[in-house]
Amino acid sequence: MQRVALTGGAGFIGSALAERLAGDAELVVVDNFSTGRRAFVEQLLERPGVRLVEGDVLDMELLVEAFDGCDTVVHLAANADVRYGLERPEHDLVQNAISTSRVLEAMRMTGVRRIAFASTGSVYGEPELFPTPEACPFPVQTSLYATSKLAAEGLIASYCHGLGFTGVVFRFVSVLGERYTHGHLIDFYRALRRDPNRLQVLGNGRQAKSYLYVQDCVDGILTGIATRRDPGFAVYNLGTDETLLVDESVALVAAHLGVEPAVEYAGGRRGWPGDSPHILLDCTRIRALGWQPRVPIREAVSRTLAWFDENPDVIDEPAR
Repeated sequence: MQRVALTGGAGFIGSALAERLAGDAELVVVDNFSTGRRAFVEQLLERPGVRLVEGDVLDMELLVEAFDGCDTVVHLAANADVRYGLERPEHDLVQNAISTSRVLEAMRMTGVRRIAFASTGSVYGEPELFPTPEACPFPVQTSLYATSKLAAEGLIASYCHGLGFTGVVFRFVSVLGERYTHGHLIDFYRALRRDPNRLQVLGNGRQAKSYLYVQDCVDGILTGIATRRDPGFAVYNLGTDETLLVDESVALVAAHLGVEPAVEYAGGRRGWPGDSPHILLDCTRIRALGWQPRVPIREAVSRTLAWFDENPDVIDEPAR
């Protein structure tokens, strides 16, 4: 049985992936619980072959301990606060790029040569080609978050070419589903719970984004990991063929809560500097491996909102 180390394993996507990996591999969950939650992995940690290494991915000694004896590292730990990057410019660099450098060095020191990495569709900035393929010429980067993820991709590619690593990079659209605790849906849900008569929306409400259900995302990661075993570097987009307008997201949340708010717009095509007004990825490459998303966007939204209803403690706590 192979042994997998999963950084960010107590997070939204990480905990869903951890549950799937635990059935087929020994699993080391690495998380500092800055955004991940113990409740997401408590039952998982009771299973044989699963252990927790609590700490930060910037800690080399901790990473060496966690990776020792592993066959694969799945690196999901990151800062995902796209909107606030310009308020703390070094945060994305440290949490996304430098942390990846530490992960790769710990892998080199422990003899692990296989890594899967969670990147982002935001690395395409504001492309002219839709759906956007992996081979799309890169435009000027528009967010510090995307820039740091692209730098991390470059580090992985360099280790693959220079040291014979196997690297599999996944560029996600935004992900929805159970355990979702950060993003526009929970922001709208919280705001309308506080004031059902009024909602402020960043941008003009016409931003069109693709979203992916969390279990479809996990399926894609597992497909890519299983397929790429030889040394080298591969990149896969993960998304759906649909988009949803921000206005449509607002309408779905409002209908779910049974409210009819007056919507106030901040204006402009972007919600904030670095926000891409249109995201739609071409996923032909990973579909050729047999993967395809099964849950439509509106159903993913519905499942996410139902999870909010069932977990009021998440909604009532201060936003992170």
